[in-house]
Amino acid sequence: MTELFQQLKYVDNLMTRLNIIGVILAFKCLTQEALADVLGIRVPFLNNSVIDFREHVPDGSSMIVNELASSVGLSVNVDPALVRALQSEKSIDPDQDYNYSCLLIVFIALSLRTLAKSEQTVYNSVLDAHPNNSHCLAKAINTIAASLFVIHNKNDTEERLQEFLALASSSLLRLSQETDKVSMKGRESVYLLLDQIVQESPYLTQDLLESCFPYALLRHAYHAVIQHE
Repeated sequence: MTELFQQLKYVDNLMTRLNIIGVILAFKCLTQEALADVLGIRVPFLNNSVIDFREHVPDGSSMIVNELASSVGLSVNVDPALVRALQSEKSIDPDQDYNYSCLLIVFIALSLRTLAKSEQTVYNSVLDAHPNNSHCLAKAINTIAASLFVIHNKNDTEERLQEFLALASSSLLRLSQETDKVSMKGRESVYLLLDQIVQESPYLTQDLLESCFPYALLRHAYHAVIQHE
């Protein structure tokens, strides 16, 4: 895997763009929470009706339900605005689009390890964040993956994210074999990012994470970043 990873190009460019998307989505999430609070006070009957409707619809990925919930500031598994933007960029060949989507998720999974080389990735436990906003990557990855695979109507978002988790875990576990601690200052912080991705995802569980990534390593990572402070 190491040899193949070295052949990948524009890895830093990918992570920078993904980070920017994550920051935008995180800011949007804050505005959505504010909207939900205001509507809950001003029009509680309407707000509660939408909440009740969403909870009783069996298919949580229904775009109509997601658009309705998003319009009143509720959190949704699939971002309807992002889905519309991605649909406008679809090519004529749907199979090719699907393959590109799968390859993008693989590319992201293998590229996470590069964050360990940056001192700005070191987790700040006081702020509960990374100085370079790497914590926003969790929201970006989950939102993009859910939106991409909903478009293709294959109902395999959970399977693709499970593959992502397995690849990312395998790639990050190789960081533990690196002996140069100076060039891997953010290694423990990247381990925490993997945990954040699972916490943010409606499709992944902690049990699944533990089957791919040793919990003892995560516990040590949390201890290490707190000691660093």
